Amino acid sequence: MVPLNWYLMLSAVVFSIGVFGFLTRRNIIIMFMSLELMLNAVNISLVSFSHYLQDMRGVILVFFIVTVAAAEAAIGLAIIIALFRNKTTANVDEMNEMKG
Repeated sequence: MVPLNWYLMLSAVVFSIGVFGFLTRRNIIIMFMSLELMLNAVNISLVSFSHYLQDMRGVILVFFIVTVAAAEAAIGLAIIIALFRNKTTANVDEMNEMKG
């Protein structure tokens, strides 16, 4: 059986990679991928605590997080495509205003 500490360390590493990618990259697609990494790190820790405590509340919360992440990805990618059509770039520094 894998100890709880290993899952929490994996979660911390994945979350750190997500934070590093979000803060250092200026490409909006990479930033969304880093945000998804951070959400998945939280999911790993929730499922590991849920398994360790023999409680299903963490797994149920993970289902809600996955649903919100899917909606965020769909809406975020739609916004990215709309911005890319107008500005022809995916760099965050060059997208400073959203005019309709």
